[in-house]
Amino acid sequence: MVLAHDTERALAAAAGLVNTGRGGQDELTSLEELEELVRLWQWSGPRAGDAAELAAVRELRPTLARFWSGDKDAVVDIVNQVLRERHALPQLVKHDQWDYHVHATAPEAPLADRMAVEAAMAMADVIRIDELSRLRICGGDDCEDVYVDLSKNRSRRFCGAACGNRANVAAYRARRR
Repeated sequence: MVLAHDTERALAAAAGLVNTGRGGQDELTSLEELEELVRLWQWSGPRAGDAAELAAVRELRPTLARFWSGDKDAVVDIVNQVLRERHALPQLVKHDQWDYHVHATAPEAPLADRMAVEAAMAMADVIRIDELSRLRICGGDDCEDVYVDLSKNRSRRFCGAACGNRANVAAYRARRR
């Protein structure tokens, strides 16, 4: 599957944000954790850096998590709702180390709006090329994280190496018994 770099990055960032609230442990409870998330995914634009911004980003997680529902019509409804409510206006921009890519909000839009719209625009690309099945939930027994399978043969089953290794060790031990 070939997607533009900004689409792949937005999907990974959306999964990263969703995963901060999964598995029974909230990993986005402080301004420091939000700052780390913004740094990790290289979100551009101004920041409020206050409790209201943290709350808005945290409230975004359930909406983005619904992208992994597998229900194409429902995902389309969510994408359209996000784009409509957040006044998306796609435009090409170039900044930092990134060549031209699409931003669909004003640079001064609130962080949660920028996150929501970027995720929705990425999902629009995924839906248009009929690759919604690439959005998956980890196959690890004790993991509920979401991820995007960008492998050529659609074979990825785990959110990361740690979950894959745990599953392989468990399977090995079961065979040895």
